[in-house]
Amino acid sequence: MTDQVDNWHKLARYDTNIQGELHANLLRNNGVTVSLQPLSAMPGMNSGIVLWVQDTDLVRAQRILDSIDTDAASLPETDDDNGGTL
Repeated sequence: MTDQVDNWHKLARYDTNIQGELHANLLRNNGVTVSLQPLSAMPGMNSGIVLWVQDTDLVRAQRILDSIDTDAASLPETDDDNGGTL
């Protein structure tokens, strides 16, 4: 049995809980074990969150997060339900 207590590495810090939880779910959906550390002990506070991953998943997790396109201008146009695009 191995002691994995010291094998966690800080991957990312987010200013909002929802952004951190979305990225954590993306990583989990790709087989990465993620631990979340809220930056406030008070329930309901949206003060940010830190993602931690095991050292064996660190490189893969960073690669997944780096592949996220955060440029809103590159989002595809959506149908306006009137036969045109937005």
